[in-house]
Amino acid sequence: MENRYRITGKMIARDWPALMALGAMFVAGIILYPRLPDLVPAHWNFRGEVDNYFNRFWGAFALPLMTGGIYLLLLLVPYLDPKRENYPRFDRAYQMVRLGLVLFMGVIYATTLVVALGGPANLVGRVVPLAVGLLFILIGNYLPQARFNYFFGVRTPWTLANEEVWRRTHRFSGYAFILAGFMFIVAAFLPPPADFVLGLAGPAIAVIGTIVYSYLAFRRVSP
Repeated sequence: MENRYRITGKMIARDWPALMALGAMFVAGIILYPRLPDLVPAHWNFRGEVDNYFNRFWGAFALPLMTGGIYLLLLLVPYLDPKRENYPRFDRAYQMVRLGLVLFMGVIYATTLVVALGGPANLVGRVVPLAVGLLFILIGNYLPQARFNYFFGVRTPWTLANEEVWRRTHRFSGYAFILAGFMFIVAAFLPPPADFVLGLAGPAIAVIGTIVYSYLAFRRVSP
């Protein structure tokens, strides 16, 4: 059991970029809090219009707190996994996904603050698709390294039934996520509603394609 996943000081030290980004979010919230308006944008519709708001406190700290919660969840959830011993086999990939998610949330938070402080309202419609696209590309690069587990990766009935199907599906899904990422990036430069349509098409193709592929792979490897 020596090789089972454990949170160690060495692991936390390797996560310093994610922890610095998370800390920077809280510092920005504290510094900018007095300058924020009473209502801070919290949600935009597909036309790029603000349709929901936080009060000042939650506008400053909701996203940092949420990001911290996501980071802690990613650290802790492997302890619940019956395949906990497999996590060290893709430790680097799991670390990079933690970093990618923290940086993604940081970009969303920074964009929200800029808009709240008087920046262009349509900034979100350009920055968010770019950020999502880069996150998909990062995840796509590391998905093929994921080893069999019950929390991280593509979990269909067929990948969970056969480790060879898991391996083949994650290799395929890596390419699918990268393609979806580039579609998001292109969407960032298109006018509405084309940006919205392409932004939806990317993940839909990746998800549906991966599900279908996992089923076909299962049919090929099963007697």
